[in-house]
Amino acid sequence: MSAGQGLLVATLVFPAAGVVAAAAAPARLDRVGRLAGLVAAAATFVASLLLLPHGEPRVPQGAPIRPWHEIDLPWVPGLDLRFHLGVDGVSYPLVVLTALLTLLCCGYTLWRVPEPGHGRLLVALLLAIEVGILGVFVSLDLVLFFVFFEIVLLPMYAVIAIWGGERRRPAARKFVLYTLFGSVLLLVGVFVVVSKAGTADLIRLTGGGGLARGTQLLAFTLLALAFAVKSPLWPLHTWLPDAHTEAPTVGSVILAGVLLKMGTYGLLRVGVGVAPEGARWAAPVLGALAVAAIVIAGLVCLAQVELKRLIAYSSVGHMGFVLLGIATLTATGTQAALIGNVAHGVITGLLFFLAGAIKDRAHTGRLMELGGLRETAPGLAGLLGYAAIASLGLPGLAGFWGEAFAVVAAVQRGWMALAVVAAAGAALAAAYFLRLLRQVTHGPAVGKLSRPGLSRAELLSWGPLVVLALALGLVPAVVLNLSADAARALAEVVR
Repeated sequence: MSAGQGLLVATLVFPAAGVVAAAAAPARLDRVGRLAGLVAAAATFVASLLLLPHGEPRVPQGAPIRPWHEIDLPWVPGLDLRFHLGVDGVSYPLVVLTALLTLLCCGYTLWRVPEPGHGRLLVALLLAIEVGILGVFVSLDLVLFFVFFEIVLLPMYAVIAIWGGERRRPAARKFVLYTLFGSVLLLVGVFVVVSKAGTADLIRLTGGGGLARGTQLLAFTLLALAFAVKSPLWPLHTWLPDAHTEAPTVGSVILAGVLLKMGTYGLLRVGVGVAPEGARWAAPVLGALAVAAIVIAGLVCLAQVELKRLIAYSSVGHMGFVLLGIATLTATGTQAALIGNVAHGVITGLLFFLAGAIKDRAHTGRLMELGGLRETAPGLAGLLGYAAIASLGLPGLAGFWGEAFAVVAAVQRGWMALAVVAAAGAALAAAYFLRLLRQVTHGPAVGKLSRPGLSRAELLSWGPLVVLALALGLVPAVVLNLSADAARALAEVVR
């Protein structure tokens, strides 16, 4: 086994070992269990960083997927299923983002565990979610992809249902019901593709895999609906605000930061890659739905009165830009979707960390009951302002590039009307975030905060995201150069 293959396996083995270590720790050693989980998350992050490309891919030049590192072993020989993993420019940034956010969340729980306690079990669930998400991003077998896709469901349900807010049980049930609906559609779509193509290998399937046009139209419809639920994309998004509002802080960070990316990644890698004729057929509809999501989510955000709910709806709008980039079926649009995914994970992860901190200190998330943070907690107010202007797409910060490239890709595709409406929708983000800051940071002080200062744990957990939001805004080539070849290859598939 080569070093690259070993690192691929390690990115899954380390968090899985952390699950066992954290969950097996007795109650009296709860902090030791959390520390063991943190060490596993740190090892996973280091392994993910080391997956950078080196050497020549084994897949021939011109192939639609050319993984930098790849491992392909028999899994279920009787059904011709293989344990096939790989990482390329499409998946690598999301692998690193997942490992980073999980590490920060595990570190956060080392100092702060939401009620009802049992921090080691919360860390074990976060690491189990990480296994599923990373597995989705590195799977090159469609059945294996589905298996990892489903691993995430129960751990996230438990995180919301056990450590969430007052209405955590209904929110967790809604999350499960919507996700199960998407899972059924995904399973049927996978069955259609594998049974008709005779293989589950994503490298062989990308480009259509010899599937007839009718099969591709059916497969893309099923897969796109399944991934739209997970992303979530308008109008299948209604589970998201409840889940975000009730989830604990670390649950919201993982949910918004990387779990939603499973849907957009799946739509790009599996939906567009495996059924390109279906993607071309549905592209105008996807573009229209994306723009509708941008505008409607922006208008809904203007009407929100709860902090976490506003951030949750803003995610729907940002995912609209990612979908618009994908729908253009161009290399520019693919790049827009990829950097938009990464930027959204960084910025929205930071926003949910801050929203959780504000809610913990003020004991409420209602905007009318917050205010005056500029005077009572200037450090917290400054970070909230920074994250908000990053999320609204200010040039020089990470949120700008995905939105700008998506609009440019729409113009290149000839969708001038959609590009204009999407750009106008981006202005709505400025409106609702400035409204948020006016109320929460610059409004009159309302009540006292239990702890106005920033703790060392918070600075350590939030610091990397603050730096990344600026670094990706100033040097977007960090992501774009890595994904350029893969984006061009995928665009060639659907041309």
